[in-house]
Amino acid sequence: MRLKTKLSIGIGFLFTAILISGILGIIIIYQMKKDARLILEDNYETLVYSNNMLSLLEQQAWDTNMLRKFEFNLSKQERNITEPGEGAATSAVRNIFEQLKHHPENDSLEALIRQRIYEINTANQQAILHKNQLAEANARRFSNYLMIVFGLLALVAFTLAVNFPSIISEPIQTLSEGIKAIVNKDYTKRIRISQHDEFGDLAKAFNTMAEKLDEYEHSNLAHIKFEKSRIDTIINQMNDGIIGLDENRNLLFLNKVAENLLGIKEVEIRGKYAPDIAISNDLMRSLLQEKGQNRELKIYADQKESYFHLDVLSVTNNEKVIGQVIVLRNITPFHELNEAKTNFIATISHELKTPIASIKMSAQLLMDDRVGNVNSEQEELVKSITDDAERLLKITSELLNMSQVETGHIQLKLEPVLPEIIIDNATSTVSSLAQQKNITIKIDQGTYEQKMLTDPEKTAWVLTNFLTNAVKYSPEDGEVVLTTSMRDNNILFSVEDHGRGIEEKYLSRIFDRYFKVPGTPEKVGTGLGLSISREFIEAQGGHIWVKSRFGEGSTFGFSLPVYQAAV
Repeated sequence: MRLKTKLSIGIGFLFTAILISGILGIIIIYQMKKDARLILEDNYETLVYSNNMLSLLEQQAWDTNMLRKFEFNLSKQERNITEPGEGAATSAVRNIFEQLKHHPENDSLEALIRQRIYEINTANQQAILHKNQLAEANARRFSNYLMIVFGLLALVAFTLAVNFPSIISEPIQTLSEGIKAIVNKDYTKRIRISQHDEFGDLAKAFNTMAEKLDEYEHSNLAHIKFEKSRIDTIINQMNDGIIGLDENRNLLFLNKVAENLLGIKEVEIRGKYAPDIAISNDLMRSLLQEKGQNRELKIYADQKESYFHLDVLSVTNNEKVIGQVIVLRNITPFHELNEAKTNFIATISHELKTPIASIKMSAQLLMDDRVGNVNSEQEELVKSITDDAERLLKITSELLNMSQVETGHIQLKLEPVLPEIIIDNATSTVSSLAQQKNITIKIDQGTYEQKMLTDPEKTAWVLTNFLTNAVKYSPEDGEVVLTTSMRDNNILFSVEDHGRGIEEKYLSRIFDRYFKVPGTPEKVGTGLGLSISREFIEAQGGHIWVKSRFGEGSTFGFSLPVYQAAV
């Protein structure tokens, strides 16, 4: 039987019981009311009329008022004849009363009429007694019926009250226990409900679900454990530090490298809130900083300074972030190789400067008439040797500067300097190269004798590099404009040429190391000059830039802060 049918039967029975009790009560009340009404209407009123007539007879004065009252009560009685013998007695009263109206002095008639009235009273009194006994019998009978029906209904209702709640509560409690077992991953739990209703169907569905879960658990658990163990082994064998966080930034795992770097064991912090750990751990605090992503960290590990690159990877599922993986990639070997390369370049560059300078000096002596005359072919050879020696000196100088930049050992000798000093130094260096191509260097100075705090040698080197490039890329008989100006407490230097210019797609890389604009002659340079220039200017708190339109020329510039004398 379905649960809905059971509920309908239970509620229907209660409704029927209430309805039957109500109907029986109404019937009993109605019957008792009817019996009382019959006694009142049929007999009690007759007694009233008879007693009124007897009272009038006691007055012994048959006047008109008394006759009228007697006539009134007698007429009422004549219309209320209900009992056997009452009609004959009432007719006799009428006959005698008619005689008394003509012979009021006849006492025998008065006695006869009184006797007949007593007969009427006696008949009604006996009828009242009989009807009262009948009403009592009916009341007892209906009371017994009502008690029997009420007892049966109460017994059935009590049975429903005791048993019906368990029909619903016990299956619900059983199902609740089964659900708790599933939550605790006890997939062997089964529900036994013998009811053939919705609860029975629900129990069958629950058991089917538990069987499927149990089957899935046993079929995949071993495989999942094996894969997890393999992944843990791989992660722990990596040379990179790996830290796993969930979506609430609670720590999930650390590999051995991360434990060594943080100085904390995984078992001590697993499941804890990472920012809480960062309070007492500087490295964890640095790793959790949002601005610290994708940057390089120097960490003391394995009894030496090591270098790590920080990567923070978001783990997503259906476009929802469910965690993060922090990866510290060990780049110490690359730093060591880069440092060895830098030291090698610096050593070689330094060692090459002396023989190159000697070659340049020897070439200059060969061109001196005091040593001897050379023919035109020899003069070309000597000139070629001089140019190559000059180029080698420039390359070695750039390499030495680059080694300073890479090692972070840029040595600045800052002092207040007028822009004119930088300009004179740079233009004098480039003047001979400009004269060879008949290029005019126009100076537009507007700094108003303001000084700047700078390293004059390195700043002049940067300006010389700009002017040299401008002269090289300018056509013969052209013009290069060197401009200085003031802007926001900064002195700006810009060098403008009217050469071939630079395509816009290459402008963002123009200050990168070893970058050369495609199409540039190979002999022009090493690709380090502009990169070194940026390092020198930014080390002094300045800014460097480039503007260019392909086919029209380029403008290179930099700015340095104005010197503020202490008050």
